[in-house]
Amino acid sequence: MRLGVLDIGSNTGHLLVVDASGGAAPMPAYSHKEPLRLAEQLDESGELAKAGVRALSEFVASSVRVAEDKGCEEMLGFATSAVRDAGNSEKVLARVKDETGVDIEVLSGEDEARLTFLAVRRWFGWSSGRLAVFDIGGGSLEFAIGSDERPDVAQSLPLGAGRLTRDHLSQGLEPDAVRELRRTIRATIARDAGPMTRFPADHAVATSKTFRSLARICGAAPRGDGPLVRRVLDAATLREMLPKLLEMSVDEVAELPGVSASRAHQIVAGALVADAVTDLFDLPELEICPWALREGILLERLSQIGVRG
Repeated sequence: MRLGVLDIGSNTGHLLVVDASGGAAPMPAYSHKEPLRLAEQLDESGELAKAGVRALSEFVASSVRVAEDKGCEEMLGFATSAVRDAGNSEKVLARVKDETGVDIEVLSGEDEARLTFLAVRRWFGWSSGRLAVFDIGGGSLEFAIGSDERPDVAQSLPLGAGRLTRDHLSQGLEPDAVRELRRTIRATIARDAGPMTRFPADHAVATSKTFRSLARICGAAPRGDGPLVRRVLDAATLREMLPKLLEMSVDEVAELPGVSASRAHQIVAGALVADAVTDLFDLPELEICPWALREGILLERLSQIGVRG
């Protein structure tokens, strides 16, 4: 069967069309996405601004048309941190449903971490042992650890690259602002790190665009080499790159391998989070997994209807 997974992220709206059948991995058939940057469109009162609401509704409407054109039997719509945290989220989603007919589910941070963990477990399998999984989004950082398909610990922290850039680096990369941001990131992670450090993992994994971009900057294979090539984010290399990133303009960062122009301004904040993760959890490297939250949503849905991917 053909399904559409509509991911309203804090940075990007992404419709992934996949073909699924019993005993086989879901196969991507088509991708439709737009840089919405919702995490940066919350106003002073914490509500999603009119421009963000309009962009969201237009993207969902375009995704409905794409899903119909591509023959999807069902479209699963979900939203993450930016919509979850918006003070007017209920009104926004009601408007989107009224204008497009799509009922978007808002995931909790814990569910984000849990479903991303499920996707990573299915990708690497049981031979990977106890997994630790990290995901830097636009609005939040998720991490989870466990030995089964459901993690023992699943947490979400307000440390997304878009949110941190908006709140701490809107005036540029001033040394005092960067130092304060670094301190905030590390204190926030350390406050909740106990359950993750108590039972170390056999395999540490990172997912999603920010980690993929950082890995590429640090020498990982390009996307064109395919999803089965092993890619890692080396902690020591990242630490060496950080001072260089701080000296670059946004335009210069956008020219680095693996960095999209729409996310270049967020790379420093993402790098500070990734550096803190590898340091505080004593991880020399993070292996990059090509599956993340969208695949987790899809895999859970396929299990519910009796199709195991």
